[in-house]
Amino acid sequence: MIHVLVTAKDGQLGQCFQSLAVKHPNIQFVFKSSSDLDITNTANIEDALKDHTFDYCINCAAYTAVDKAEEAIELVDKVNHIGAKLLAESCKKFNVTLIHVSTDFVFDGKATVPYLEDDITNPLGVYGKTKLAGEQAISNVLENYFIIRTSWLYSEYGNNFLKTMLRLSKERNEIGVVGDQVGSPTYARDLADMILRLIESKNTSYGVYHYSNKGVVSWYDFAKEIFKLSDSSITLNKIETKDYPTPAVRPKYSVLHTERISKLLDLKIPNWKVSLTQAISNL
Repeated sequence: MIHVLVTAKDGQLGQCFQSLAVKHPNIQFVFKSSSDLDITNTANIEDALKDHTFDYCINCAAYTAVDKAEEAIELVDKVNHIGAKLLAESCKKFNVTLIHVSTDFVFDGKATVPYLEDDITNPLGVYGKTKLAGEQAISNVLENYFIIRTSWLYSEYGNNFLKTMLRLSKERNEIGVVGDQVGSPTYARDLADMILRLIESKNTSYGVYHYSNKGVVSWYDFAKEIFKLSDSSITLNKIETKDYPTPAVRPKYSVLHTERISKLLDLKIPNWKVSLTQAISNL
């Protein structure tokens, strides 16, 4: 039996792990909410870890409100950077392998080909900078860790682009969506499934990996497909980033190179359209 602790069980990724747990009878899960387990509190983390002999800790806890992050710098750093560091220190103490979820926002989006794991990082905003600081803290503290960077995460759970578009399609007749930022939408359930495969493989090729669904689209293309699959009659207009100013600067190009994880797990990653169809069907 493999023993796994999952943080932030109420977030969209945490809920995806809960929905998949029944398919993995060889894994014994303990799910903790952010109120049960505060990753910014060492005593809290150690209390959670000492109750069981965990093999893995999957950290889904993060401050992900990109625009609000620009104003809440201290809080964002506390969760994304200090929390990751404290979790890594406790995992080291209890000999637990840490699987930490990170983001495409560690890059500046100036590339024209998919980002490799070893490419130079250069985050544009507070969210990306604190997530990168968390990555660096983990790699400085631990040897047995997997950092999984992902992009444009959505699912049936929590707040995300898919659910926002579906809500707006009921509230409005017309909407404008940015067409000059491109990336790869990632179904959180696919990401969770990959992480569970990684755990079951008991692989020890530790380090940084990229995972997103296959295919490259703009936010406009993503929205267009959501409305098509949900039979929405809303009028969709393509706008530019400059037409929709936000407190945080977004990377224009957020495509991650995923071959490293594919080779490691002999994994065929689904195309984003296939996964989006499944997510909308589940909703």
